[in-house]
This record gives sequence, C-alpha cells and structure tokens, in this order.
Amino acid sequence: MATFHFDLVSPEKLAFSGEVDQVDIPGVEGDFGVLAGHAPVVAAIRPGILTITTGGRHEKVIVLGGLAEVSEKGLTVLADVATSLAELDRAQFAATISEMEEGLKEHEGGELDQAIERLDHFKSIQQQLNSTAMH
Repeated sequence: MATFHFDLVSPEKLAFSGEVDQVDIPGVEGDFGVLAGHAPVVAAIRPGILTITTGGRHEKVIVLGGLAEVSEKGLTVLADVATSLAELDRAQFAATISEMEEGLKEHEGGELDQAIERLDHFKSIQQQLNSTAMH
C-alpha cells in the first residue's frame, strides 16, 4: 500500500509526524478517510476519534475540533486538542462531561444549542471509548 506524510499538530505539541497508510478523520460533514493520492481538500473537524493506520497497526487519537488539509505534500491536521488514548485520563474525561451537563443551565438560545452539540460529541467519544472495539 502506498504511504503518505501525515502531521498531527495541536497548540501544545506535534502529536504525530510520519509516513502512514491511512488516516480516518471525524469531519464536521461526516467522517472520511485519507489515502495516498487523495484529492486536495480542506475540511473542518468535529470532536471525535481520529485513527492513524500504519503497517496494519491502528493508533487512535481523540481530537476536539480543528482543520484537516490534504495537499500534494500529504495530510496536516491542526487539532484544537489531540490526546492519544494511552494518555487519556478517562476519569477526568467523565468529569468534564459532568461539568458540561451542569453548565447547560447557564446557557440559552443559540449558546445552549452549541453547548448541547459539544456535549453530544463528548458523549459520543465516551461511548466509543467504552465499546469493546476500542479495547
């Protein structure tokens, strides 16, 4: 399988840089996969789990929004937050969801809609983390 260069960058660090077979991205308009030779595109990322495939091995990384750009140079993902599953503190993640639920009372109108949407994304990530496919 042909490989391509992939960089995953967050404000804190360069989370990943190297040659990969495929990257599956949680896009705002739907999940999509990138392979070598993919057409150039820029897409918004929603909170979710990004999967990096290299040599049959899958590495899963939680991203909390950002942008993905495919060019002739490869794929670059600029993530608001990028945390590998190995680094994730699941208890803290659950606490964040609880805080978000409590915080819903402070919002109304469009802000409430956005807060609910973000909470739904976090709950979706938590559900994926708890499924047997993730272990």
